[in-house]
Amino acid sequence: MKIILYNLFNLHKCEDNREKTLESVKNNSSFRGANLWILACAIIVASVGLNINSPAVIIGAMLISPLMGPIVGSGFALGIFDFDLLNKSLRNLVTATLVGLLVSTFYFYISPFKEAQSEILSRTSPNIYDVLIAFFGGLVGVIAVTRVEKGNPIPGVAIATALMPPLCTAGYGLATSHYKYFFGSLYLYSINCVFICIATYAIVKFLKYPAKQAEVKHQNRVKYGI
Repeated sequence: MKIILYNLFNLHKCEDNREKTLESVKNNSSFRGANLWILACAIIVASVGLNINSPAVIIGAMLISPLMGPIVGSGFALGIFDFDLLNKSLRNLVTATLVGLLVSTFYFYISPFKEAQSEILSRTSPNIYDVLIAFFGGLVGVIAVTRVEKGNPIPGVAIATALMPPLCTAGYGLATSHYKYFFGSLYLYSINCVFICIATYAIVKFLKYPAKQAEVKHQNRVKYGI
């Protein structure tokens, strides 16, 4: 019975080459050139969707958004104590967040429609369910990243973890001086980032990715931080 259950839930089966996976994670965590343009366009699409209260448009923006890359990169970096990758991923995440805020703020500032629609209001008050969605969505995402066959989960993860809408809602809050909306949606965005990162860290540790040499105090700092 134990063997049957092990074979059913074995994550090591069909695992991709680890060096290839790490290379892919590093590439996806970068925000230069095409990735930055894709992000800016996705932010505009998501902002329009929020503005006209269209879930379909918002879902489309989440599907094309590359925001997951640096968050997964941060989780991998913490799991293997790769502090160069961690610094790179965090810098790129900050860059992506600032670009997202600037583009969405500019859009909502020039938009003639200033009324907060239900799609905007739903992103201003996070709750425990958002934590669960971010964590388990992150688990699915990183498991898919480590597989030989990436399969269908990646688009679903992008939709479930919903990184774009709260970031655009924060831009709406800035553009319209609704600072309660700004802080509430930025809090939701932070929840999503942190728990996707923690989920990535957990899977990297579970799969026993080889860690880089690091001082014990740095390793303990990471564990306590998590």
